[in-house]
Formats: sequence, structure tokens, C-alpha cells
Amino acid sequence: MTTGREHSESTRRRTLLKGAVVAAVPAATGLLGGSLAYSGSASAADTLPEYAPVPASSIGPALNAAGYHVGRIRGNLYWVTDAYYQAMFLTTREGVVLVDAPPTIGHNLLRAIDDVTQANDMPSKVTHLVYSHSHADHIGASAILGKDVVRIGHTETRRLLLLDRDPNRPVPTETFDHRYVLKVGGERLELAHHGPNHSPDNIFVYAPAQRTLMVVDVLYPGWVPFKNLAVSQDIPAWVKAHDVAMEYPWQTLVGGHLGRLGVRADGDIQRQYMADLDAAVRNASATLDPTPYFHKYGPSGNSWAIFKTYLDAVARQAAEPVVAKYTGTLAAADVFTVDNAFALLESQRIDGGLLGPFGVHP
Repeated sequence: MTTGREHSESTRRRTLLKGAVVAAVPAATGLLGGSLAYSGSASAADTLPEYAPVPASSIGPALNAAGYHVGRIRGNLYWVTDAYYQAMFLTTREGVVLVDAPPTIGHNLLRAIDDVTQANDMPSKVTHLVYSHSHADHIGASAILGKDVVRIGHTETRRLLLLDRDPNRPVPTETFDHRYVLKVGGERLELAHHGPNHSPDNIFVYAPAQRTLMVVDVLYPGWVPFKNLAVSQDIPAWVKAHDVAMEYPWQTLVGGHLGRLGVRADGDIQRQYMADLDAAVRNASATLDPTPYFHKYGPSGNSWAIFKTYLDAVARQAAEPVVAKYTGTLAAADVFTVDNAFALLESQRIDGGLLGPFGVHP
């Protein structure tokens, strides 16, 4: 049962998220026909940076009055989004299989499932929950499903959640190391772990009958990757995961973030973005003169200032042509490309041994 306090908090959160979406893309989506009432001062908003408009092709379907969209992918496979996060679910004659439970969507997951199952006279109870990985922003609403649901995740997901001890993320009741085939009520999901990428435990979830792949925090349809290459823990493996994803014969991608589904062209363009960024970082590392940074901060012995100013300058120089190429094509190219260049630069230095002026020289 939901208490009055929980209902009030849930309503407040949905209102905030709906307002943020309306404020961000009112012309493109026409979501609610209203405007966001800010409680802060206008002067604070005036000091915030301006960014390039979000391309219309990067925006997903309009949300309903409750702040979510639920749509059919193919057959009995559906997806839910609040324009920030995504989940996927299969309806079956034995119950619902849900993949991820993002807290920003929260109880709207259950409302979306009810929308679909009631319309199709199918059981609405969630019997199985698949964890894509352990991160709270993707499975932090798991607890709302109760204790009876079968939770499935990678062995490493269980280990990490046992360490986190988060009551909102109960540990998986069934785990696997490499592959797991889930069959429920005539439907099938194929789970696979291809090694670490965004996180040590991030898995690929493939629905073969629906030609749909869900892999989270790797591909971002219509957008550049989130800050610092999705805050990934293994950058070389994360880059390799792009190729692994494209080896699946999918037609539809559920990426876990933002407001629309992906098509194969989205995977191609992100791989090209990463190739361009890699080339630009390598070029900037090879051509940017480090002398001014050593001359400025070396005499005072401020080593960290040398590192910061030089590495920041390399990232900015590398990002410039990439931002110019992808602005208007990928949303937020001007928001996160400098951060992504910095993350790739650090990976090239630490993982690839391309140390630039900080390497061994004659």
C-alpha cells in the first residue's frame, strides 16, 4: 500500500521531471502545453550556459499526463521512458518480465505495465526482473516490485549489491557468469556477459523474436555519450562493446537512457563519433606544445597545475573539430564532448601508454 507521504513524494517527483522535459524541449514535443514554474531566481538561470538546440531527430515520443510513455516494440515486447531513462518488459501468459527499474520512472513502471496488460487481457504481475547491471540509477526502484519477484543478474551484480547493501536494490536470486536463457510463458530473452564495459557486470539482453537488444550505458541513440564516456570503468572495453552490440542482429535498441529507441544507424554514427574523437585526441596529444605549462607552473613546483592545464587544453583542442562535425546531428555534442575527450585522453595515457610529454624521452 502506498502511504500519503509516498504518494505526495511520487507526485512531486513526476511533476518536477515533467516540468524539466517541458522546459527543455517544449516546441519539439508539445508535451503538456504548460510551462515550468521555477522556485529559484531568474538571475540564477540567466548565468547558466547556452547550448545548441536539440535536433528533432534526437527527441522521443511525447509523454502522457503522468510523465511517461509506454509503447510496443514488437509482439509482446514493450518499452517505457520518462525521457531520461528507459526500461523494457515482456508480457507473457504467466506474467511480466521486466528489464531494469529506473527510479526516475518509479511507480510509473507499474502503471505502464497495467496500461498494456489490461488492454490486452494479460497477467499484470511482474514475475521476473532482469538487472542490466548494479547501478542504482537503473535498478533503484527494484524494491517496489516486492519480495516475490525472481531477480536475475550477473554474478558480479550480486557481489556488488551485497557490498552496497541498498534496500532499494535487493540482490539477484538467480545469477549467471556468461550466458542465461530466460523462458517465461512462451517468450524468450537471451542474457550474455561479454566482459566488463561500462561496469564490470553490464550485460546484453537480447529478445530474438522481436529482434531487439537492450544494452545500457553503451549506445545513446541520437545523443553523444554521457559525461566522461558514460562514466565507464573500463574505457577500452566500453569502446569494444560498441562492436559487440553491432554484432547482434537487432533492429531495435533499448539503450537505457533518454527518450527514444535506437536503430542500427544510431550505432554506426556513435562508432564514427568515437573514431573521430579518438583520432582528434591522438592528434592533439601529438601537436599541442606543453612548454608553456611547464614554464608557468614548473618553477613553483606545482605539478598538478602542469597536468591540469595541459590535459585540459588537449581535451579542448581535440573536442573542437568533433563538436563542429556533430552539432545538429547528435544532441549535446557541445555539452559533453570535451569531457569525453578528456576521458579518452586519460585512457590513451593509462591504458594505451600514449603519455605524451610525460613519457620516457631521450
